[in-house]
Amino acid sequence: MAGDGRPEAAHLNARGLSLGIAVTAWNREVVDQMLDRALTAAQDAGLEEAEVVRVAGAVELPVVAQALARRFDAVVALGVVIRGGTAHFEYVNRSVTDGLTRVALDESTPVAHGVLTVENQQQALDRAGYPDSKEDKGFEAVQAALGTALELTRLRQL
Repeated sequence: MAGDGRPEAAHLNARGLSLGIAVTAWNREVVDQMLDRALTAAQDAGLEEAEVVRVAGAVELPVVAQALARRFDAVVALGVVIRGGTAHFEYVNRSVTDGLTRVALDESTPVAHGVLTVENQQQALDRAGYPDSKEDKGFEAVQAALGTALELTRLRQL
């Protein structure tokens, strides 16, 4: 499991920051659980609300993340891409990863990559933050985005 070496969850005070979350419509059962955990992390960090935008699929995440990055202090992209029998899996994952990275750099805004890239449905469930899941990627993505936004705020004040 990829979670080996994961740091302890930080207690963040992100009051005053804003958060946009882009969420795919595919694999809704898992993605909705991840969104619920993401919103819990935002609330735990002191945010009163987050703007949630639904998109069709993972390939649409970067362009919406860019629009969010222009309005919010931090952005989270959530989705699930499950390997099938074609090369589509590789193309989608490369496109999403490259796109989200480009948005973060171009907009100087943290964009957390909370898109699960898994072999099967069980791996997605294991990472979605259910009570019996081994990982909680929606929660972790928000912590990463907000933690980075806090650091950028500090660095800009130096």
